[in-house]
Amino acid sequence: MRLAVVQRIIGLLLMMFSLTMLPPAAVSLYFSDGGAIAFFSGFAVTAISGVLIYTPVKNRHEELRLRDGFLIVAAFWFGLGSFGALPLLFFEAPSLTFTDALFESMSGLTTTGATVLTGLDDMPKSLLYYRQQLQWFGGMGIIVLAVAILPLLGVGGMQLYRAEIAGPVKDSKLTPRITETAKALWYIYLGLTVACGVAYYLAGMNIFDALCHAFSTVAIGGFSTHDASIGYFDNLKINAIAMFFMFFAGINFSLHFLAWRGKSFSGYLADSEFRAYAKNILILSTAVIIYLLAEGEYDTLKDTFHEGLFQVISIATTTGFTTADFSAWPGAIPVLLIFASFIGGCAGSTGGGMKVMRCLLLYRQGVREIKRLIHPNAEIPVKLGGKSIPPLIIESVWGFFAVYVVVFVIMMTLLLIDGIDQVTAFSAVAATLNNLGPGLGDVSSGFGDLSDLAKWVCVMAMLLGRLEIFTLLVLISPTFWKH
Repeated sequence: MRLAVVQRIIGLLLMMFSLTMLPPAAVSLYFSDGGAIAFFSGFAVTAISGVLIYTPVKNRHEELRLRDGFLIVAAFWFGLGSFGALPLLFFEAPSLTFTDALFESMSGLTTTGATVLTGLDDMPKSLLYYRQQLQWFGGMGIIVLAVAILPLLGVGGMQLYRAEIAGPVKDSKLTPRITETAKALWYIYLGLTVACGVAYYLAGMNIFDALCHAFSTVAIGGFSTHDASIGYFDNLKINAIAMFFMFFAGINFSLHFLAWRGKSFSGYLADSEFRAYAKNILILSTAVIIYLLAEGEYDTLKDTFHEGLFQVISIATTTGFTTADFSAWPGAIPVLLIFASFIGGCAGSTGGGMKVMRCLLLYRQGVREIKRLIHPNAEIPVKLGGKSIPPLIIESVWGFFAVYVVVFVIMMTLLLIDGIDQVTAFSAVAATLNNLGPGLGDVSSGFGDLSDLAKWVCVMAMLLGRLEIFTLLVLISPTFWKH
């Protein structure tokens, strides 16, 4: 392992990341909310730390290897989450502990959207902007990570696309094509953000709210500048725009890339994962709307349809925006929505969860096993897009699912030991491991009342969920550190 090369890259990343603290400082100066000093202080500490880490190894230009990649990815997210907490820690009001500041920062960068803050409507504009910006940069980092980096390390949902999709995911090593791909993805991501922000503004948001919510929507983050989230605006046009862009951002960005390059939308309908993603949301929406109608939760069919559809798209894509308190909805609906977040968005999107691709392969593998019971000697391949999936891919999906369940059980048990009730513990781990945000029970309105231990467990869940578990767990393997 080339630790000097890893150190050099981490130093560069920290110096680059420090620059992201200047825009919220400018916002603070514009609104005169007194937060500029916190962001300038965060910028100085982060930039100086980056320089100190980078300078001793600035001339080390060796080629990266597989192990270096794992270490860089893990250090990148934890390091940026830690330094991103500094401006929040330096604010006098609200006064946050390091644990709370780290929780909020990590929630932003991993696009989880869980929060320890309340009273958002009265908070400094610069702090609100910074939270949204963290999600936006985190979302872009996730796209590049999922499409260009994790497949090269042999992990991640996009690894499943190697055999069937041409384009950015065909690279097998770090080459200039990854740079080109990342640039194209950046343009798509930026274009979606601009389009979303303009649409919000035209629908009635002010410029500040439109920009902040565009950041959060396209990143599938869920942070808002208001305690009531999107429900604050009570505007059907705004809700419709949010639903469209949440759904669109939950699609594999490689499909956006191919559609943009080929100027054709036929690739979406031809993609097995997209069809499964759309069907999942359609079926769940229908079930929730019928359930709400049967229970008489809302007075009109229009309100029932709108509220049910919005919450399904928001939770199923792991965005976490709310227009209603879904945790108070009757019967099985709240738990059903939380379960939807386990599936999450498509591979290569900003969505969380296990990813539609993995769940689709698990389903088809299950169907194959049923057929084998009837025809035990038959050779029945698992197919996707008309092509057989290699057995190693199927094994990796089952391995991921098994580890996912084990991690979930361990973290939920830790929260139960900490004295949290079962519903809260279950939904808190689901909300953070799936990068969803809102939960049930005591975390339905925020995570601020949890103990520090519970918050640290949730922080680790956010990281594990965002880095698709194996990227972090490989670092605790003795084999990883052997020469």
